[in-house]
Amino acid sequence: MQIFRIICFLIFLLIFPRAGFAHDQIVRVNFVGDVMIAMLPGDLIIKGRDPFTGFADIFKSGDINIGNLETSVASGGKPLSKPYVFRATPAAVPVLKKYFHAMSLANNHTGDYGQSALQETFQNLKKGGLNYFGAGYNLSEAHTPLIFERKGLRIALLGYNEFFPRQFEAGASRPGVAWSSEDEQVIADIKRTLKQYGADIVITYMHWGWEDEPLPSERQRTLARKMIDAGATVVIGSHPHILQTVESYKGGLIAYSLGNFVFDEYDDDAGCTGWLLRLNFDRKGLLSWDTIVSYIDPKTGFPNPRLNVKSPCGNRQHPEIGFCVAGKPLKE
Repeated sequence: MQIFRIICFLIFLLIFPRAGFAHDQIVRVNFVGDVMIAMLPGDLIIKGRDPFTGFADIFKSGDINIGNLETSVASGGKPLSKPYVFRATPAAVPVLKKYFHAMSLANNHTGDYGQSALQETFQNLKKGGLNYFGAGYNLSEAHTPLIFERKGLRIALLGYNEFFPRQFEAGASRPGVAWSSEDEQVIADIKRTLKQYGADIVITYMHWGWEDEPLPSERQRTLARKMIDAGATVVIGSHPHILQTVESYKGGLIAYSLGNFVFDEYDDDAGCTGWLLRLNFDRKGLLSWDTIVSYIDPKTGFPNPRLNVKSPCGNRQHPEIGFCVAGKPLKE
């Protein structure tokens, strides 16, 4: 009788390999680009303003919301000698936590105020209950995926910086960010995340490319495709501070740059325009996706959605890139 029960259980696992994940259950992951909550946006946060209210309902629809935190979050530290240095108040963490499940720290501003402020950033985010990835107290931690489990799907996030200064890079015993210039390490991370961490979906969030360039470089294209070939489902980028193109590749999606989301000191259309990328996953992978155009108010640095503007979208049945009005993606 016991053997019969075991056999029945094994047959059940073969027929229903992911018990508890209904076929019609969809996991939505929202991504935005650069979130810079220092300077004017930070001053307004201290005064009680909320940068994200315009997107509140859209964030509520997400099972996971992710952005690139383009600043350190600390009270101490000394600014490095570089053209732009950002340091946000720790009081901004609860505002981030209200909307985001995690932030990528793999960028060229996380370490703007040195090692002490970098480690304080880790501490402030952890204290505030906000997850982060793409950085850590050592090389191993910086390259460790952040795993979310939603509706039976294990979704893994890896973050990498590819823009100098490289002194932010994590070392064997040095806090810092994950660096992506060694392609073999990135590929190994993706494969390890799939095998050792049992991820169903791997998403890499890259900080790369040249500022103000509307097209991805050959380097971006080559590395993005390598990551998809290694098993990543989606590759997302930031840093150019403007939008770049979107590409469908072997069933995966590459969004080379989502542009700015919260940022001041931009008053041109390109610098003020970004996308919120909505990814819908099922047990087979990426089911559908679309983008919502955001536009920054130069007087505040805060974004507002432009729901009547067409922007890129696609789905499994139509892998070619289409254009949709936000909230009305292609029929699946």
